[in-house]
Amino acid sequence: MTKNLIVIVGPTAIGKTSMSIKIAKALGCEIVSADSRQFYKEMKIGTAVPTTQELSEAKHHLIQHISVQDNYSVGNFEKEAIELIEKLFQNNKYVVLVGGSGLYVDAITKGLDDFPDIDPRVRTQLQKLLHNEGMEALQDRLKALDPEHYQKVDINNPHRVMRALEVCIGTGQTYTSFLSKPKKLRSFSVIKIGLTADREVIYDRINQRVDIMLEEGLVEEVKGLQPFESLNALNTVGYKEIFNTLNGEWTLDFAISEIKKNTRRFAKRQLTWFRKDEEIKWFDYTTNANMVIDYIKKNS
Repeated sequence: MTKNLIVIVGPTAIGKTSMSIKIAKALGCEIVSADSRQFYKEMKIGTAVPTTQELSEAKHHLIQHISVQDNYSVGNFEKEAIELIEKLFQNNKYVVLVGGSGLYVDAITKGLDDFPDIDPRVRTQLQKLLHNEGMEALQDRLKALDPEHYQKVDINNPHRVMRALEVCIGTGQTYTSFLSKPKKLRSFSVIKIGLTADREVIYDRINQRVDIMLEEGLVEEVKGLQPFESLNALNTVGYKEIFNTLNGEWTLDFAISEIKKNTRRFAKRQLTWFRKDEEIKWFDYTTNANMVIDYIKKNS
């Protein structure tokens, strides 16, 4: 029996959850999340975790399964997800993997890249740079040392930017150069589906989603997480802006506009990442799920 991992990708708010559920129901299989923001049980509203109704329609895995206080890396995810996927393949020839986190999707479909050990003093120096000169100083340095990775990485995520800089500084080579090594062989075939739309449609859907998050209680959710504000998991769009409001630095209206702007930028980076992958078969987000399912069956 050929094992087929059906990967659903695309920018935030494009409708990946809805499409993945329809596919899973049609194929009688289960869903594994590769959305790195939805792993955390304390972060529900601001990460657009599937609704109770959606979760009841198809079995989901690796959603809200850890705490923001846990140390959980993409390496941890790769190990846990691969073990889970292999287990699910024992009962079905299909498994659906869904998410907009390109690095986490690649960890499953291609395997993580192997990087050399870096002198921990490099990280210490970068942390000092962040503290003294801010995020922009890190961004400028990465742009100078590895402009290609600068275009793909979430430049507002200090953990990701510092990791890339560590490799650049510690090895004297670009971070990108380590991403072209041979990939791990997997025991399953991969069928990649991308959902997309015109930029104006994506941006409008993002704006609507942010408004819904606020109606559902995003401010209250973030307020309950203030004791953990410094944790890396919470240094993410939708949370850091509300923290600025709660700390008296921004008005709520300005924070909302920044959430929408930063989410639009995030969606643009997601598309930049995924469009480099020639294995992805793209569908307009309005495409009937049956057409996507037919494509999967023909190619599995």
